[in-house]
Amino acid sequence: MKGAHRKVKEVREKVRDFLKKYDMDYDRIDIVKEVEVFIEDMQNGLDGKPGYLDMLPTYIPMSEEIPSNEPVVVMDAGGTNFRVAVVHFDENKKPVISDFAKYSMPGMKKEVTRDEFLQTVVNYLKPVINKSNKIGFCFSYPIEIQPNGDGKPLRFSKEIKISGLVGEPLGELILNALKEAGYTEDKKIVLLNDTVSTLLGGKAAYDDRNFDSFIGFILGTGTNTCYIEEGKNIEKLNDSKDQYRNMLINTESGAYRRAPYGKMDEEFDKTTVNPNDALFEKKISGAYLGGLAHVVLKYAMDEGLFSDEFKKLYTDRVDELTTIDLNFFLRWPFGDNILAEICKETGQKDRITLYHLFDCLMERAAKLVAINLIAVIKKINKGQDPSCPVCITADGSSFYKYKNFKRKLEYYMEEHLVKGLQLYYEFVEADNANLTGSAIAALAKLS
Repeated sequence: MKGAHRKVKEVREKVRDFLKKYDMDYDRIDIVKEVEVFIEDMQNGLDGKPGYLDMLPTYIPMSEEIPSNEPVVVMDAGGTNFRVAVVHFDENKKPVISDFAKYSMPGMKKEVTRDEFLQTVVNYLKPVINKSNKIGFCFSYPIEIQPNGDGKPLRFSKEIKISGLVGEPLGELILNALKEAGYTEDKKIVLLNDTVSTLLGGKAAYDDRNFDSFIGFILGTGTNTCYIEEGKNIEKLNDSKDQYRNMLINTESGAYRRAPYGKMDEEFDKTTVNPNDALFEKKISGAYLGGLAHVVLKYAMDEGLFSDEFKKLYTDRVDELTTIDLNFFLRWPFGDNILAEICKETGQKDRITLYHLFDCLMERAAKLVAINLIAVIKKINKGQDPSCPVCITADGSSFYKYKNFKRKLEYYMEEHLVKGLQLYYEFVEADNANLTGSAIAALAKLS
C-alpha cells in the first residue's frame, strides 16, 4: 500500500509541476490579493470608470411587499433552454407556477437573425400571452437595463449566436412583434438578468429567514453575480442615484478579465466563437470547462504525462471534450464513459493522471469563484453577525453537479471569509428562482 500511495503522490506532483509550468496551477492564485483587485474593478464599474466589470444598474430596488394573486407571464432565456410560464403569489406570498413550457434557446444550434429570434419568442408566448398584461423576461446574457425596465443586449455568450440584436431595445421589439402578430392588447414588459431573478427568487423562497443581505450567483452554462448596492454608491447614475435607497446590481462577473490566466487559457479562448470576451467564465463554467480541459490534456499528452497508447486512443476517439465528459469521468473514473473506457485499455497510471489533471482544474475554478463571492461580501461588509448571514442563492447545474466543487469552494470561503474577515454567509437553493424572480421584478416595476 505504501508503494501504491507513493506512486499516486508522484503522479500528483508531476501533474502540478506541469500546470505550474504553464501558469495553470491553482497555487499561484493569491485570494487576498485577487479579492482586492476584484473590488477595485467593482468600484470602477459603479463609478463609470474604465474597468472589466460592467456593474450594470437594474433600476430594481429590493422590495419587501409582493402583491398576492396577480398573474404575470414570465420568460427565461438561458444558455440551453427558453422557459415560459405564468406565476402568481398566493395569500402566504408563496409562488404558484402554471402553464409551464420549455423550449430550445434560439441561436444555440445555429445563428439566427433578430427577426427570427423575435418570431420564435412570439410563438413561445402564444399559449400564455392572454393570461396577463405584465411580462417579466429573465434574459441570461449581458444586457443594459433602462430606467423604464427595457434592456439592450450588450453581447452574447455561452456560444449563443443571434445577429442584429445587440444595442436594440429588446422589450420594445418583443411588444411590437406581438402587436404585429395580432395581439393588440396593451402589454408591459420588464427585463432582468438571471442573477437578478435568482436573487429575488431566493429572497421570496426564504422570506421567513433573517439574512443581512442577498446575493444571486449562477454557475451553469455561464456565470454571473448580482448583489444589493446602496443607491448613494452608484456614482455613474449621477443625480438620479438619490432616488434609490438601494438597487440590485448585475456585476457581469463572467466577463471579468483580471483573474490569473495561463497559456492554455489563451489558446482555448482563440477557439471560441467570442474570443477575448467572457474570460472569467471560460475558466469555470459549463459551456467552456470541458473545452479548456481538452486543450490542457493535449499539452499534457505532448509533455509525456500519459502513455503513448492513451495519446493514440484519445486522439482517435475524442474530437472534442465537453464539460459533461469531464464531470462524468471525475464522478465515475471506472464507469461507462469515453475517458474511463480509454483508461481501461491503457492502465491505472493514466487514470490517476487524468483524475488529478481534471481535479486541479476544478480546484482552480472553486478558488476563482471564491474570489468573486468574497469580494462582493467584503465590499458590502454584510454578514457580520453569524445569526444573520449573507444569503447566497446559487443556481446552475455546474454549481451543483461539478464533482467536489462545492466542497472545495466552501473550504476557501471558510478560510478567507469567515476566519479571515469574520463575515458569514449561507448558500441556499431556490426552486424555479428565475421564474419567480422575474414575476417579482415585473410586479415591482410595472405596478
